Amino acid sequence: MTPRAADRARYDRATAHLDAPLALVDLDAFDANADDLVRRAGGKPVRVASKSLRCRALLERVLARPGFAGVMSFTLPESLWLARAGFDDVLLAYPTADRAGLAELAADPKLARAVTVMVDDPAQLDLIEAARGDGREEVRVCLELDTSLRLLGGRIRVGARRSPLRGPAELAELARSVARRPGFRLVGLMAYEGHVAGVGDAVAGRPLRSRAVRVMQAAARRELAGRRAAVVAAVRAVAPDLEFVNGGGTGSVQHTAAEAAVTEVAAGSGLYVPRLFDDYTSFSGRPAALFAQPVVRRPGVGVVTVLGGGYPASGAAGRDRLPVPYLPEGLRYDPMEGAGEVQTPLLGSAADDLLIGDKVWFRHAKAGELCERFDRLHLVEGDRVTNAVPTYRGEGRTFL
Repeated sequence: MTPRAADRARYDRATAHLDAPLALVDLDAFDANADDLVRRAGGKPVRVASKSLRCRALLERVLARPGFAGVMSFTLPESLWLARAGFDDVLLAYPTADRAGLAELAADPKLARAVTVMVDDPAQLDLIEAARGDGREEVRVCLELDTSLRLLGGRIRVGARRSPLRGPAELAELARSVARRPGFRLVGLMAYEGHVAGVGDAVAGRPLRSRAVRVMQAAARRELAGRRAAVVAAVRAVAPDLEFVNGGGTGSVQHTAAEAAVTEVAAGSGLYVPRLFDDYTSFSGRPAALFAQPVVRRPGVGVVTVLGGGYPASGAAGRDRLPVPYLPEGLRYDPMEGAGEVQTPLLGSAADDLLIGDKVWFRHAKAGELCERFDRLHLVEGDRVTNAVPTYRGEGRTFL
């Protein structure tokens, strides 16, 4: 029996009393992935990206482990909700225009102590100032550095379009703008190198592209390390009490942590290890989050149909954004139908061994987006479900 076949047998035994569709997290794999992130971080704390988990119980589980500290959130309402629930270090990783939320933040001492907001433009400071109303609590602020790699004098850009701030002078000027304004305190600097941390460099069947990605990522790491160090020095000259410098992502943890200027790294997807991480050479993890769809039809030889399954991931549309049939091995989509809204035909010899009511296990292309489809996660240890915990959706929270 292959390791994947053994996992399928465990998951089928553990969930035999449950009807699909359902989602599970294998806690043994989840904890092993957590240990691997801590090892790769080399002694620097790992801040957990909540968008990759979208489950409070699992955020609490991983933050209770040595080596993890703080949450990186994705919306202000989520940040305030987490802070009210007892999470005391929440870095909002994206700028906000939520005026009502900002007014709450500036009016509540507990929230203001726990939540740090992201800015990369003086106009965002203006918006926060206008939104605070009568709130007089000091707002904690983090600046974001653009990490993209620019080639040929800027004519070629590699990396996400995030912050407009690239150099030491620009960041230092915004730092001075924060320092000049009453009611604000600059506490952090963030730089997310998504083109290094979030792009696979070993795509099956595409050796030339994969090699090009590795060359690009090596160049990007060198360029960013020097620029980030200069930016941190410039910002610390304005704000010597800067509490943290955050960088990285699951795919670049060990590289980012090696930079002296970085004080903490961010990661989250590496706990679930979704499909997109199969294309990385920087680490290998254990798939921990899966979902099951039931077989509802057998249209013919080598074909079964499962209920639902059309859960594409965000990003540029393509086959790599689809979930993958994972267990049993040997199933694939019908290229004329793909993953369907209500039903999904699957092809392959493994289909002939499946009966009506059997489960087919899938891996989502990305991590936390799976939790937008399910209201609970069944936690598996060995071959037993030991708990079922709500996702954000299960708690009635849909932040985006």
